[in-house]
Amino acid sequence: MRTYPRKELYEELAFIAYHFHWTRDELLQLEHAERRRWCREISSINEKLDGTPADPFRDL
Repeated sequence: MRTYPRKELYEELAFIAYHFHWTRDELLQLEHAERRRWCREISSINEKLDGTPADPFRDL
């Protein structure tokens, strides 16, 4: 079984927590695919609101 890289996990958790203010426990309960989906959704919202460049989570 392959483990998920810790650095990427922390980046996703921090990104979602910053925008949605969810707790660590709430975020860790999400499955990998759902966390990635939330990262893409947040990136999309940010782009629409202020034209920020594409986020690294967007294409994953």
